[in-house]
Amino acid sequence: MTLSLPDSFLVVIPARYASSRFPGKALADLGGQTVLRRCFNQVSQVVAREHIIVATDDERIADECRAHDMPFAMTSPACLTGTDRVAEVATQRIAEWYINVQGDEPFLDPQGLAAMLSAAAATAGTVGVINAYSAIRDEADFRSATVPKVVVDLTGRLLYISRGSIPTSKAFAFVEAKRQIGLYAFRGVALALFASRTEKTPLEEIEDIEILRFVELGVTVNMIAVDSVGIAIDTPEDLERARNYLAAR
Repeated sequence: MTLSLPDSFLVVIPARYASSRFPGKALADLGGQTVLRRCFNQVSQVVAREHIIVATDDERIADECRAHDMPFAMTSPACLTGTDRVAEVATQRIAEWYINVQGDEPFLDPQGLAAMLSAAAATAGTVGVINAYSAIRDEADFRSATVPKVVVDLTGRLLYISRGSIPTSKAFAFVEAKRQIGLYAFRGVALALFASRTEKTPLEEIEDIEILRFVELGVTVNMIAVDSVGIAIDTPEDLERARNYLAAR
């Protein structure tokens, strides 16, 4: 299934150790492999290794990459977000599109990644960012602050994203909603604009969701639907759910 990619694409997996909600999550054991390694292996089902790079600021994660032949780049510990880390890689490796796969997505759907690559290849030049989403089917996810919810217009353009339970009715009911998936495509020029900020933008700071920086800076963000598979690892509780999911699968 591995795609033959032009040199204009580079898949970047940001992975830091000092996560505020779950320090060391990238190296947490999940069925005999680290969360990061499982994520890398999912990506490598679609993309050849020479088009994948892990971006980190921690030698422990670098050691994991060395041990399992995962290409990596050391980035500054001063990066405000994972996207800033991707932007730093973009100053070292020139590409038209940088595909950002979060290192805490050990069950990333390879078909979703392939869809993102196809969307990036076909999208208009006015679009600076593409992000993925899937339908929320569990009300607990709709109410969870660890699940960012996206709202899009009728053409698929991102209107807003929040940790709050949106969209909702006057009675605050769960009707239908979409969750953000940690899969993005960035043009180099959009990343340069993003990284030109020395601090987070106001809504980005409030929500702690970095894609909002692009929205606040006026960058067009398109959303694409993908199947949601598995669990993003944001907390120790998520890791336990992921272990149970893996054991059941």
